[in-house]
Amino acid sequence: MGDDGPWVESNLFHSGSVEIGPPGDVCRLLLFFAGLIINIHNDHLLRSLRKPGEVHYRIPRGGMFEFVSGANYFGEILEWFGYAVAVWSLPAAAFFLFTSCTIGPRAIHHHRFYQQQFKDYPQSRTALIPFLL
Repeated sequence: MGDDGPWVESNLFHSGSVEIGPPGDVCRLLLFFAGLIINIHNDHLLRSLRKPGEVHYRIPRGGMFEFVSGANYFGEILEWFGYAVAVWSLPAAAFFLFTSCTIGPRAIHHHRFYQQQFKDYPQSRTALIPFLL
């Protein structure tokens, strides 16, 4: 072990390990998998909006799109939040933060676009976080 051993061995610089143990661990993993499922399902809904050759926009419906405009983004953020709290490490927390800061504003932009594009866009939908933002 060289002079940098304590830094390299520090938990702050490793992704950690996920061990299923106390109920809290299971809950954190459930957050990750719930986000993953939401992300995949809502990406599928988006891809299914247009038939081949269509070029016009449609209002996404179903899944988390009933609550937020950026349903796939919400799922991805929830997914990486679950991962970050499950492994409890600085790199995972940074990845969650950077992901949120990158796709959060995209969800807000998409929400504004939908509101401008469609006069009948559901007013109860928020941009990213159900009932809040």
